[in-house]
Amino acid sequence: MAHSNALRLQILGPLRIWRGDVELDAGPRQQRCLLALLIAHQGRRIAMTELIDLVWGPSPPPSAVNVIHKYIGAIRRLLEPGLSPRAAGSYLTRHDTGYRFTAGPATLDLVAFRGLVAQAAESARGDRLEEALARYLEALRLCHGPAGETLADTAGAMATFSGLDGEVFDAAVAAAEIATRVGQPARVLASLRLAAQMGRLHEPVHASLVTTLGAAGHQAEALEAYRTIRARLADELGIDPGRDLRNAQHRVLTQAAEPDVESGAAVLPAPLVRPAQLPPDQPMFVGRTFELTVLRDLVLGMRDGQRTSPMVVAVDGMGGVGKSTLVTHFAHSVADEFTDGQLHLDLGGNAGEDGTVSAADALRSLLYALGVRASEVPDTFDALVGTYRSLTVGKRMLVLLDDARDASQVRPLLPNSAESLVLITSRRPLVGLSASEGARLYRTYVPDLPDARRMLSTRLSVLPSRAAEGIDADVLDEIIELCGRLPLALSILAARLSVRPQLSLATVAAELRDGARRLAAFPGGVGVTDPRTAFSWSYRQLTPGAARLFRLLSVALTPGITLGACVSLSGRDPDRTRAELEELTEAALVSEHDKGCYTSHVLVRAYAEELLRTTDPIDEQRAAVTRLLQYYLHSSFNAQVMLHPNRPPIPPAPPQPGVRSEQPASYEEANGWFAERREVLREAVRVAAELGYGTVSWQLAVTMQQYLEWAGYFQDWEDVMRLALQATRDHRDVVGEAHVLRSLAGARWFQGADQEALDLLSAALTVFAANGMLLEQALTQINMHAVCTSLGEHERALEYAETAVSLCRAAGNETAEMRGLYSKGRSLTCLGQYEHAAQVLQEALNINRRVGRPHEEGMNKDFVADNLVKLGRAEDAVKELEAAVESARLLGEGPYHFQAFVSLSELLISMGDVGAARTALAGAREVLGSFQGGGPLRLQARLRHLAAELDRAAHPPPH
Repeated sequence: MAHSNALRLQILGPLRIWRGDVELDAGPRQQRCLLALLIAHQGRRIAMTELIDLVWGPSPPPSAVNVIHKYIGAIRRLLEPGLSPRAAGSYLTRHDTGYRFTAGPATLDLVAFRGLVAQAAESARGDRLEEALARYLEALRLCHGPAGETLADTAGAMATFSGLDGEVFDAAVAAAEIATRVGQPARVLASLRLAAQMGRLHEPVHASLVTTLGAAGHQAEALEAYRTIRARLADELGIDPGRDLRNAQHRVLTQAAEPDVESGAAVLPAPLVRPAQLPPDQPMFVGRTFELTVLRDLVLGMRDGQRTSPMVVAVDGMGGVGKSTLVTHFAHSVADEFTDGQLHLDLGGNAGEDGTVSAADALRSLLYALGVRASEVPDTFDALVGTYRSLTVGKRMLVLLDDARDASQVRPLLPNSAESLVLITSRRPLVGLSASEGARLYRTYVPDLPDARRMLSTRLSVLPSRAAEGIDADVLDEIIELCGRLPLALSILAARLSVRPQLSLATVAAELRDGARRLAAFPGGVGVTDPRTAFSWSYRQLTPGAARLFRLLSVALTPGITLGACVSLSGRDPDRTRAELEELTEAALVSEHDKGCYTSHVLVRAYAEELLRTTDPIDEQRAAVTRLLQYYLHSSFNAQVMLHPNRPPIPPAPPQPGVRSEQPASYEEANGWFAERREVLREAVRVAAELGYGTVSWQLAVTMQQYLEWAGYFQDWEDVMRLALQATRDHRDVVGEAHVLRSLAGARWFQGADQEALDLLSAALTVFAANGMLLEQALTQINMHAVCTSLGEHERALEYAETAVSLCRAAGNETAEMRGLYSKGRSLTCLGQYEHAAQVLQEALNINRRVGRPHEEGMNKDFVADNLVKLGRAEDAVKELEAAVESARLLGEGPYHFQAFVSLSELLISMGDVGAARTALAGAREVLGSFQGGGPLRLQARLRHLAAELDRAAHPPPH
């Protein structure tokens, strides 16, 4: 059995990656393309030039090499999360100027496929045909569609992926030949149909499909398959079928291939009535290609000859997402395959107890549809079930059951035939039906933006007034996103525009921007189900606790909320909150995403907000928001403590009852906590600043500073501090304002605004001095030292450092004193007092080792190395900087990691070691590239200067 965290990769079909049972996001499209190409060349080194040609073709961008390196790093971290940044890892290794991807059969489907095909070929050569067929079928089950589906943008990439498809085609044809020889053609039909789908013009595959269908007793389907490929060849290539295809048709026409007795295929009597009850297809149906492919693949799976019961596919999803439209459209596309007819019932699962169709009534309707007279319909439920099963035994029927309530409602409605297909829609996943009947469950989500744009554009294009005025693409996309891409909302909006031709799209967009009135843009009426009504059907079925939590989630901060935050929002115990969230998720009113984050559709959230305003007292609403903000403040404070910040954290006031803050247990957990919640913490600072519900926004902002600084989110750092600054001024919180000013100065200094940073620090220092806050004064003086050093004002910087040391000693804070001594030593070095600087730096190092703050030591090794160089000890300086690089990497100290690389590269250039300097420069470039927006302009300029210096050292002018 595979390990629960084992990595699995799929290339024979759409690129997919799993770790255990969890599917991973393979990243942006170009990164996915690169990974697919590396996998497709499994075991072979691909040179950088070849990779660039495969990804971009003959006109790559100037940054192509850097982009490849960036994606390689991201892919390595994706495949092996615990891998250190520059380690090669187990799968993707560097070879000269190229890369090689290697994996075993348990990890990569391509390796497993080729191994099984080789075994099958060996068995066939030994005349062990049953064994060969089993291996071929096992290999073909690994294929789920065209290799690298939709990722190829160049001729080289297309050729690469087509080569993999060719391997599948060869295996399918070989398997079909063996299956026919051993009298088991039905076993390969599913794989052949998929291969024919993939190779639309591949004549050997289609010839094999025609022959095998005939051998399995499906002569009509075989001849139709021949007519289809013949027409396609004529229309697209202007040619006639080749000899193999013509021979295949001839064999079917002359019954050269015998029916498959083992498969149980037999000519069944036609039913008394052949029902054709499918509701009309949506005439303007567009998009949903992925969903239709999934459904088609599931139906293909029912042809494996192994089934003993009907194929049941249950599609669930939120109200208005288009489940019924999708399933109906799909049903029409496959209806011809089910020659005994199609049945349809609307089960009214969300209409409440009075409107839901009972299983008994549903069975009566189905029996009437099958031609049973009313006088012959049995009275008892068991007899109804028995009659329905008798009439459907062995039939090829398609049954569409719309809006099911639960598994018990639909279980008696399943036909008694492995050749039948049952399509079900419901708001909730029918887990019980999957457990007992093996139903395949599939959740439908809102379409992506391109599909949603096609949906709305298609409907608007038939309106003369819209066609005449033209459609602003930006306004259209804004409307679509404000509708949350919900198909029901888009269709109602289009209908509204059709009856109000003078209503402009800009006016509609303005209406939708008003979140409090957003649902009013979708009027209902007789015979029209608007989003509010659709959501209400699900809401009315919730338990009181889940309904309350649903309403409260409307005040959750975007982009989502975790279970821990939900516990504090609701003020209930974790187990109860977890159960209520599961109920909401099952009802498709919220969605659970990676890392346990819960979100609501934008219109569902608007509906919840309406309910909150009309159902819950204002005091309870405010209390919920207060608990949520205090959860973020106290959790962020606890995480900050684990990061060992330079300044002792400022404890917030005790939280309200019901607030359960997070408690990260290690430095790594705290760093990860901030990384996962960075966006929602920014929003929390904004909301706290605007509302002030029992939470001080500047305290929350300050808890985030160290993470934002070290992770390179300099713009976020500045943004949250400006929000907090305004809040402190609105509340006349002078001390809080000073704390924010000091932090904001750091963000501005990194951005290169040295004088502005000094002004901010001076204002903060005035407040700290007036309030006798010695430690805060000392830390501000240390910050002023750093700014003056950047300005080259080393005498002034030394004064700030010496004042800081005196203040730290007066405050009795050794950690801050150590920072002051490091700063003083740096200034002494800059002023040429190298021996004195060495003594001061050693004093700082002694304190550091005594108080146990290794990350401080790593941050300041740059100062030590600079002084060692001035003392003529360059080799020792190199060792210090290499240690600084590693320390900063391990602790995630981004700016100091960058600084250590830059200083190391500069030193190596001066020592004439151009190769090692170039490696250090690459490290600095990679770190800077990981920062928000590519890093501050100051750091970008320094990197460019260093690169130019290195280029001059590598190519000195001739004497």
